[in-house]
Amino acid sequence: MELRLLATFEKVADVLSFTRAAAELGYAQSSVTSQVRALESSLGVDLFERLGSRIRLTEAGERLLPYARRMADLADEARTAVAATAEPSGPIAVGTMESLTSYRLPPLLEYFHHRYPKVRLTLRPTLGDETRQALRQGTYDVGFLMEPETEHEGLESEVLAPEPLVLVAGPHHPLTSRTDLTNAALAGTQLLGTEPGCTYRDLFEAELREWAPPFMEFGTIEATKRGVAAGLGVALLPRVTVEEELASGTLVELAWKAPFTLFTQLAWRRGKRLPAHVRLFVEQARRLVSEQRG
Repeated sequence: MELRLLATFEKVADVLSFTRAAAELGYAQSSVTSQVRALESSLGVDLFERLGSRIRLTEAGERLLPYARRMADLADEARTAVAATAEPSGPIAVGTMESLTSYRLPPLLEYFHHRYPKVRLTLRPTLGDETRQALRQGTYDVGFLMEPETEHEGLESEVLAPEPLVLVAGPHHPLTSRTDLTNAALAGTQLLGTEPGCTYRDLFEAELREWAPPFMEFGTIEATKRGVAAGLGVALLPRVTVEEELASGTLVELAWKAPFTLFTQLAWRRGKRLPAHVRLFVEQARRLVSEQRG
């Protein structure tokens, strides 16, 4: 079995599409199809069931996939060992979310851009469940999460920092004069938020479901902040995303404390041997987020 064929098989198995696998690998679709058929011929089994425009792994394909991943990881480890003195290089597909991309990652991205130009970072915006699934499938190399849980099935994860949350309002909102806000005191208050699936938005909505009306959805953090500043309602957001507005007085922190704690984390597939340039990314993410907190 050639490593090239196994790598192609692994990519098709991850994305369950010959067309998408070809695009991500930089091959023609016919080449991907030919490589998979060559591997099937050498093994004497079908690895995929063709269901019209869709495909899925056969039982034999399911059994082969973990071996293909282990062999790809071992090949990466061998390349790293041979080129240990070379400048770090290679692609890294990073799953992330708006709040982290905009407010936590710029120093990390700037560092790699200037220090390690041969490391090619691709940021893919997804939320928690989608990020975890992409990591398990191998579509992403690493992924940033902001979750209350720090253990995730099939993944290794490292907590980079607790992520404080604040309830904010415009400076003229009537709740700014209250010194102790309970859930009941928020009854009837219009809530503003990002899209469903965002962890802190979903937890906040569940916490206030008995008292507050449905969310007014703004999609992005920046749009949500503008809506809050205009007096349209209140929003629960990570403190790091509103520090400038709190300092300038554009937004005001309300006297309500979230009954849950979120942690910014970096995760990757359990058992995956991280190539040297990916390990470097993990190390620098740990360092730079720690410096931000300090």
